[in-house]
Parts: sequence; C-alpha cells; structure tokens
Amino acid sequence: MQSATDVIIIGGGVIGCAIAYHLCKLGVEVTVVDAGEIGAEASSAAAGLLAPLGSLSGPGPLADLLLASWSMFPTLVPELAEVSGMCLAYERSGSLRVVRNPKNVVNLRKRMKTWQPLGLEMQWLTGDEARQREPSLAPDITAAIYAPEESQLKAPQVVKAFAQAATKLGAKLHPHHKVIGMEFRENKVTKIRFARGEEIACQHVIVATGAWTGDIEAMLDISSPVVPQRGQILSLKQPVPPLPSLRHIVFGEAIYLAPKNDGTIVVGATKEDVGFEKQLTAGGVAWLLTTALRLLPGLAEASIEQMWSGLRPKTPDNLPILGKAPNWRNVTLAVGHGSIGIALSAITGRSIAEVVT
Repeated sequence: MQSATDVIIIGGGVIGCAIAYHLCKLGVEVTVVDAGEIGAEASSAAAGLLAPLGSLSGPGPLADLLLASWSMFPTLVPELAEVSGMCLAYERSGSLRVVRNPKNVVNLRKRMKTWQPLGLEMQWLTGDEARQREPSLAPDITAAIYAPEESQLKAPQVVKAFAQAATKLGAKLHPHHKVIGMEFRENKVTKIRFARGEEIACQHVIVATGAWTGDIEAMLDISSPVVPQRGQILSLKQPVPPLPSLRHIVFGEAIYLAPKNDGTIVVGATKEDVGFEKQLTAGGVAWLLTTALRLLPGLAEASIEQMWSGLRPKTPDNLPILGKAPNWRNVTLAVGHGSIGIALSAITGRSIAEVVT
C-alpha cells in the first residue's frame, strides 16, 4: 500500500467504487479499502433492478435521486464497458406491477396517479391485457401497470465494472484492509490505520460502508441511523417449452421476479430486521417460493438455481445519507442506500465526487 493518497474511500461496494470511478475521471488520486472482498456484500447480492417506481410513493427527494440516476444508465453502461473492458448485461425489460385481489385495484390506480407526475411512461392494463403481455401470469391477476422504460442489469457486473474502470483510471483498490483507527488534527482525519499494521495519510475520507457504517462512525464520534436489514433472494431456471418464458420484471405481493439474460429468474426479496444475521432461513425461502407461485403458477416445476442473502443499509426514512459529516472538515458520508444501492450508484458516484472536489 502507498503511504499517502488524496482521497480514501472506506467501503468497496457499488457506492464506494462508483465514487472512485467518478473521482478518477476528475483527476483525483483515489484509494478504496474494504474489510473483505471488493463488492462482496449487499452490492453483489442485489437483483440489479433499475425500476424507480417500485421504491417511490410519489414526487420528492428520493424520486429526484432515483430518476436522475436511472436516466444516467443508458450512457453510463457503454462508457463503463469501454473503460473497464467488461460487457454489462443492461436490459430494458419493462415491468408489470400486478394485483390479484379486486379490492386492491383501487389502490393500484391511486399509485399510478401519484407516479404520473414523475414522467415515466405507464399504461393501465386489465388482467387479460397483462396476460397478453406476459402469458405466464396467474389467471386471477385482475389489473396491472405496465412501465416499458424500467430496466435491469446484473448487480455483480456493475460493481466489478466500476471497480475495474476506476483501477484503469488510476485508483488503488485494497481488499481485506479493515480500518482499526484514525489520526486527527483540527477536525480533520489525517491518517487511517489498518489491522494489517499498515497506515495511509489522506486529504479526504469518504465513508461508504453500507450496513457496517456504525463501526467507522464510532471512530469519528458521530452517529447516523443506518441499520442492517436482511434480504433473502433466490433464482429459478426459466420454464422450458411449452410453458412461456417470463419476459418482463413482475412486481406483486411484496416481491419481484426479474428474468435475466442467462435464462434465470431472480425472485426477491425478504425485508427482515434481524441485525447482522445473514443466514438463509426455511421460512424466508418458503415465503419467496409460495408468493412467486401465486403470481406465476407455471414456475412450480422450475429448478432452483441459487439462494443467497445480503444485508442492506437501511435508514428510517429510506433516504440515503449523502454529504459532509457533522463536525469534520474532510469527511463525507455516502451511506444508507437500502435496497436501491445499484439504482442510486450512478447519481451518488457523480454527486459525491463533485462535492469532494
């Protein structure tokens, strides 16, 4: 490890790597450190949905962030592919938000009305019209909102692309570097110390540590309301003919089903406030499967490909915490992105880079 850097980013998930990439584009010397592997936690566990409507109740600060970030991806993806040398599986799949119970149709219409000022294209579909678009939907689906512009990609690819692109632009990435201490002078962090016995001097510190933000904030004597939330996810193999394949992202009954270009369907996700307990549970997996089959009964014979979980960095208001840390002249926070870190990575990376420079 080098002895000094302009900016050190603590946390090598998608947020930290996105910030590193944008800082490198501005000519800043950047070092990224992570206690584990780069991108190994919540970022790689995510479904990679770029579907802003699912996280919004209407206009507001989160809508502004999500829509700004969503609009960046069509140009960011080829840019990242060129710099990193990686091919990113960006798909404009479109989405269907469906309801089965006729009593919920009114609520779905209300949601559509609150979303309309956001400017995304939407169409109201009857149950039969929804099944024309997605024949595998259950016969009791009564209505749906079709959003053709919503898209997705593979989350692990995004993290790797940001990391590789940043590296090619000069960033230094150091996995397995757990921060154990800091040196301070005049309300500034001047040096970071690691469990390996190394240390590095810095001009600025960016905290992008996801669910583990509390460990670093304790060293800085600050506190933000970021807590871990477990999300269990699984993937199924697409049905084989004569059963139709799923083509759109389907949202319904608190889950999503996202068809990927490798022939799998990602089904997620639980939202469990269980601290740092990351293990899969029979109840969580059973709930995902039962709910998925209510929406797409044809998946009953689908083989299970994988099951995994991640710890999201949750905040009480579901808004990320972005900006200068209180009482510190050279510390910036980029934490609390919840389940939408991939979706917010583009705007967070650019915005934090601009704040720091």
